[in-house]
Amino acid sequence: MEMYAFIHYSMNTYTDQEWGFGNEDLKLFNPSDLDCRQWARVCKQAGMKGIIFTAKHHCGFCMWPSKYTEYSVKNTPWKDGKGDVVKELADACREEGLKFAVYLSPWDRNHPDYGKPEYITYFRNQLRELLTQYGDIFEVWFDGANGGDGWYGGANEVRRIDGRTYYEWAETFKMIRELQPNAVIWNDGGDRGDLRWVGTEAGNVGETNWSLMPSEGDTPYHMLHFGVENGDVWCPGETNTSIRPGWFYHETENEHVKSLSKLMDTYYKSVGRNSTLLLNFPIAPNGRIHSNDSLRGIAFKKMIDHIFKKNIVKEVKAPKLTSGSYIINFNKPTSFNRFLAEENIALGQRVKKFTLEALVDGQWRSLKDALVDNGDGLTTIGYRRIICFPTVKATKLRFSITDTKAEPIIKKLGVYLAPELTADIQDSGEKKSSGLHIFFSSPTQMMIDWDQEQTFTTFRYLPPQGTKDGLITHYTLWASTDWSHWTKLASGEFSNIVNNPIWQTIKFPATKARIIKFDADRLAEGSRMGYGDIDIHPKRK
Repeated sequence: MEMYAFIHYSMNTYTDQEWGFGNEDLKLFNPSDLDCRQWARVCKQAGMKGIIFTAKHHCGFCMWPSKYTEYSVKNTPWKDGKGDVVKELADACREEGLKFAVYLSPWDRNHPDYGKPEYITYFRNQLRELLTQYGDIFEVWFDGANGGDGWYGGANEVRRIDGRTYYEWAETFKMIRELQPNAVIWNDGGDRGDLRWVGTEAGNVGETNWSLMPSEGDTPYHMLHFGVENGDVWCPGETNTSIRPGWFYHETENEHVKSLSKLMDTYYKSVGRNSTLLLNFPIAPNGRIHSNDSLRGIAFKKMIDHIFKKNIVKEVKAPKLTSGSYIINFNKPTSFNRFLAEENIALGQRVKKFTLEALVDGQWRSLKDALVDNGDGLTTIGYRRIICFPTVKATKLRFSITDTKAEPIIKKLGVYLAPELTADIQDSGEKKSSGLHIFFSSPTQMMIDWDQEQTFTTFRYLPPQGTKDGLITHYTLWASTDWSHWTKLASGEFSNIVNNPIWQTIKFPATKARIIKFDADRLAEGSRMGYGDIDIHPKRK
């Protein structure tokens, strides 16, 4: 399987949040046109082979009528409490020939027993419902976000747990194996699951990506992102990212759906690096996938089909390479810019290093992966490896395996010519502010000054990209008209910002001010606050 879909839909859809606190009003959930068949059709047309659905996110709201909690669809206005989103989607997937899977957040910011032993019984009871009432499940997904502040039945407090021991994963895994023996388990803590997170939600895995991990011990970022060459368990990477900046629907992101160029870059850095791609489609408040998302997803699939439909060298069969080189001869000078190789992973991942050379005008030219910053990127192969490089016109291509763990068994080779892609929507996924007078009064305090008073309702922060240094995780926002008297507008935490460094939105009552003060109360790393961009919205007249 190459690609499958995430569907994020919950109370967050109606509160414009990414992480709900657990006390959101059940009356908010009442979609006017919920259509799971539309979700399934869109995902299938976008090339997804299955759908993983957020049956319960961190807020604890259950998208099925769980008998173990009142905080579920059974107590909402939607269908007078008779609805079951999980069932409707499971049925829709079967109708469209898609596999179905569930996401159940281990963290529950609503439940009064979270952090206590009693909660584990509740968690497993809910999991049992999902694994016994909705047919075959191909994957069970457990998020790695665990513990922190929450409503917790009205306690309104912070609860910390040890993610490695609290959930007693071994017993939970045993239950899953018994109830859904064909399901694979995604897990990010404690006992090792069948699949691993790749350490980021940006949509890329390491250019070296082993499908192996150690069976025991912690898994720091470099293990998650690159795998472990001499690991003793098979645990492939699963690259998860969203088609929008956020995981849940936000109207402000309607014009920031990722461009076709960005999606293809993600494809090459996930599927093209021995990983599956898990692409998220958020559901809009009306209960459907927004047209901007569906059209972009379908265009993505069409582009993949277009690029890989014609293998320039159809006669290349699975060559048995033990040493030396394999030379592909073209009948005439031929243009190409993509190279594909696949190992027979049923017999393991064996190739450690290879080279590519093109014979151009009688001279051999070395090729490298243009999507890699350091080195040539020609390392592991695994299930599938796609190398991208500027178009060359050559008469021969030489593929040489130079280092292996065992005798290499190559299943497929391919050579393709892809069209040059430019962003099909200018600055898609990005927004740059203009004309803001920004300066720093200290390493952790930003000041923004206007020449005259304005009335504001929204402050947006884009963290620095590609680094945790200076990334703000906790903040306080102030406003003033005279530099002397300050009004506190908001304070809090940017949830999940380290893993998903997207635009963060702070909303507050309309406030007249000339100066905004933005305090970095806590940084992910470093001692000086950083930012990619700042955007402030005045009140609409």
